[in-house]
Parts: sequence; C-alpha cells; structure tokens
Amino acid sequence: MLIYTEGEKTSNHKPRIECPDSVKAGEEFELRIYVEGHPNKPEHSIRWIEVYFEEEGRDFNPVMLARSAFSEFASPDVKLKVKLEKGGKIVALAYCNKHGLWESEKNINIS
Repeated sequence: MLIYTEGEKTSNHKPRIECPDSVKAGEEFELRIYVEGHPNKPEHSIRWIEVYFEEEGRDFNPVMLARSAFSEFASPDVKLKVKLEKGGKIVALAYCNKHGLWESEKNINIS
C-alpha cells in the first residue's frame, strides 16, 4: 500500500498533528489531528483518520489511539485526551477517497 507524506496534494491531504512537544509522565494533554482545506463532497472527501502511538522501548508497536470515520457532512478533525508514561512518536493517517492514504508523524518527549 502506498502512503503519501509529500507531493503536490500535501497541503490539503496530509494530516496535521497538534500537541505539546513535551509533557510530564501520566499528565493528560490534548492531541488534535485534522486535515485542513480539503473538500467534503461525496465524490472527494477525507473518509477516516487513524491515530497511533509508537512508544519507546515497547515490544509491540504501534498502539492505536483512535479511529474516526467521516461523511461529506463532517470535517476531518479529531481531538483526544491522552496520558503517556514514555516518549515516542504520534503517527496519523488520513484516507482520501480520491487521492489515497496520507501520513504525518510527530515526536513527543516525556519528562
């Protein structure tokens, strides 16, 4: 399966990840994943977003944090409350029914 991370459609297909760069272990924080500026029409829309966490030192990665499905009536925007004990990488996937699967990553440090 081909996953896009760059290209001419990046600006309105690649999921954006908003969260602090660093948090305290066990402290709840908000994680937002969204796709901005994408049309929401039956023939061309973001159909789902999946969010994963690849924890440092974990034998079995990644761990799915959430999956949200969307219709043409909903904006592809997900907010989660998350608590982590170890650092790692947030990975977001967004699926466009016309242009395929797009991925973004962001490292998060735990103090």
